[in-house]
Amino acid sequence: MIKGLAITPPVVGRISIGRVVEKNGKRLPVKDDQFTITSQVQNKDGWVLHPFDEGLRKAGNGKIRSIPIRLLFNEPDLNLRSEYSLFDRSTGRPICTGNGEVCRRYTANGIESLPCPSPDGCELAKSGCKPYGRLNVQIGDEEDMDSFIFRTTGWNSIRTLSARLEYYKAVSGNLLASMPLQLKLRGKSTAQSHRSPIYYVDLTVREGLSLEEAITDAKANDANRKAVGYDQLSLDAAARVGFANGAFEDSADESAEVVEEFFPDQGDAGVTGDAGTPSAKPSLLEKLDAKSAVKSGDKNDLP
Repeated sequence: MIKGLAITPPVVGRISIGRVVEKNGKRLPVKDDQFTITSQVQNKDGWVLHPFDEGLRKAGNGKIRSIPIRLLFNEPDLNLRSEYSLFDRSTGRPICTGNGEVCRRYTANGIESLPCPSPDGCELAKSGCKPYGRLNVQIGDEEDMDSFIFRTTGWNSIRTLSARLEYYKAVSGNLLASMPLQLKLRGKSTAQSHRSPIYYVDLTVREGLSLEEAITDAKANDANRKAVGYDQLSLDAAARVGFANGAFEDSADESAEVVEEFFPDQGDAGVTGDAGTPSAKPSLLEKLDAKSAVKSGDKNDLP
């Protein structure tokens, strides 16, 4: 195994609730009110749709609002990896990732482990650090190791998915990878969104099933897997070793695409991580910085 290279689940496609469009000579992220399922191939018009997209779109009367899925792993943090992330926009290279306690950061001395006070308390974070989550799922009932990846920088999606994964693991008796689940798009309005709807991703049992029925299904599926020698514990252990093999999860080519879609220049961003949320008002930290600039006589830093 090559050291320094994160070994991640094989990905055959992407799940998104937005896209990147060209506007006034710039490529900018635009959010949507539906899922889109693509391959990993791009052409001049953008990402090429995966065959699953057409089938689910027909079933959803033209819009994909839910996707039937299964998870690869029983451990929640293997399915969903989330952290604070800062990228260099000029190179697409990750500069720093942290969990609010410790971070891994590129410095003049190489990659170092340093304290992570979270974006609100970090001077470096002012240049664009924010939460970044990656969820790997299998669409339908595929039994191989293929997966689709959903990326997000939205608090609502990351928080909701994290809670659901922990809860379903608990109530199923650690059979998360055997449960019949679905990704579901939800909407909400907040003061920050100026009462316009924003969309985020939730995880629920599949439509038509109760929680009790989903747990029963998970137990039967787990028993069938064990009968043929499927070793879920070893799979989870192998995945954990693979993720830990690299300092940063995204490869160089993936990072460039992630930066374009999720970490645009702050002056260009019309939305934040959850679909539909305006970037709008400055944060409390920005307001305090502005007041401090006025007191010190340096008004050039005012937003």
